[in-house]
Amino acid sequence: MNDGPGAGQIALIVVLVLVLVFVVVALVRAVRIVPQAVAIIVERLGRYHKTLDAGLHLLIPFIDRPRASVDLREQVVSFPPQPVITSDNLVVSIDTVIYFQVTSPKDAVYEIANYITGIEQLTVTTLRNVIGSMDLEQTLTSRDQINGQLRGVLDEATGKWGIRVNRVELKAIDPPASVQGSMEQQMRAERDRRAAILTAEGVKQSAILTAEGEKQSAILRAEGEAQSAILRAEGEARAILQVFDAVHRGDADPKLLAYQYLQTLPKIASSPSNKMWFLPAELSGALGWLSKGFQGDGDGGSYPTRPAGSSPIAEGDLPPVSLTDPGEALAEARRESAAATADATSAGTLSGVPFDPSAERGQRPGPGVAPRPTYGSPATAPQVPPSDAPPQDDPQPPVQPAG
Repeated sequence: MNDGPGAGQIALIVVLVLVLVFVVVALVRAVRIVPQAVAIIVERLGRYHKTLDAGLHLLIPFIDRPRASVDLREQVVSFPPQPVITSDNLVVSIDTVIYFQVTSPKDAVYEIANYITGIEQLTVTTLRNVIGSMDLEQTLTSRDQINGQLRGVLDEATGKWGIRVNRVELKAIDPPASVQGSMEQQMRAERDRRAAILTAEGVKQSAILTAEGEKQSAILRAEGEAQSAILRAEGEARAILQVFDAVHRGDADPKLLAYQYLQTLPKIASSPSNKMWFLPAELSGALGWLSKGFQGDGDGGSYPTRPAGSSPIAEGDLPPVSLTDPGEALAEARRESAAATADATSAGTLSGVPFDPSAERGQRPGPGVAPRPTYGSPATAPQVPPSDAPPQDDPQPPVQPAG
C-alpha cells in the first residue's frame, strides 16, 4: 500500500491552514479601530511612532505595536482619608476629590509610570504643607482657600505629565471625637446665649409696651373720670338750682314743707337693716317749724321777706342744658320708624313674589290707617309731622318740690 501521496496532501493542507491563520492574524493586527475620546500610543520596533485618534487605522503587522490606550475624558478620583496635623497640633482626617484630564497621551505614558498614584501622593504632601500652616478653625472655615492652593500646586506639577487638574475639592474634614464634643458644646452655649439675649430683649420690649399701654390707659381713665366728675357736678348743680328756683317760684308755705318732712322721715327707717334713727341736731328748730306749719302761723316767723312767686335766681344764672328736647327726640324716633316701615314695605313689594289672594285677608289696613301700596308702584312712607311741630303727647307734669 502506497502512503506517499496522502502524506503530501496532509502537509499541504497544514501549510495552507497556517498561511491562512497568519493572514488572518496579520489582518487583525493591521486594522485598528479607535473609539471616540480614546487615544492609542503606537510603537514601531520598540520606539514611539505615533498616536492614533478616533477612527480606522492600518498598522504594519508585527512591526507596529499598540503600547497603551489613554482615556481623554475628564476623570474623577477620590482618595481615601489622610491624617493631617494642624498648626495647633490636632490631627484631622481629610478626604479629597481630584478632577483632571489627560491633554497629552504621549507624556502621560512616557513621563510617568502611573499618573494616578503620582497625583495621589502629590495631593497628600501638598495638603499636609497647606494644613500645617493653619489651625483647626481656619481649616474648617477656609475650604476655598485650601482648594485653590492645592489646584495651583497640582496643576503646575502635573503639567509635564500631560495632565491638567481642573478642580480639587475637600470632601470631608473630620476633627477628633473629643474636639467634636467640645465644638458642639461651644455651639450649644453660643445658641443658648443668643436665645437668652433675644428672650431678654423680648421681655424688655414687652415691659416697655405694657408700661406705655398702662400709662396711656391711666391717662385716658383719669381724663374720663375728670370729665365724668365735671359733668356730674354740672348736672347736680343744675338740678339743685332748678329745684331751688322751683321752690321759690312756687312760694311753698311752711305747711307744705312740714308735710314733705313728715313723708321723708318714714323712708329713713324703711330698710330692715336700720336699727337706729338719726335725728338732726336742730331738732327743736325743726319741731318749731312743724308746729308753726300745723298751727297756721301766717307771719312767716324768720322766713326771709320776699314777694310771693319770686326767686333769687335770675333768668341767666342757670347753666345751659345740653340734653335733647323731648319733643325733638320723639319726632326723630317717629321719622326713623316710618322710614324703617317704608323700607320693609318696599322690599316686600319688589321681591318678585306673586300676589296670593288667599293671604289678602287680615292684611288690609283698618280704618284710619293709610292703605298699602300696590305691586308695581313705589312704596310711600306715612306722613310724619315736621320736627318743628309740637309733640302730640301730653305735656310733662310740673316739677315736684324737693323736701
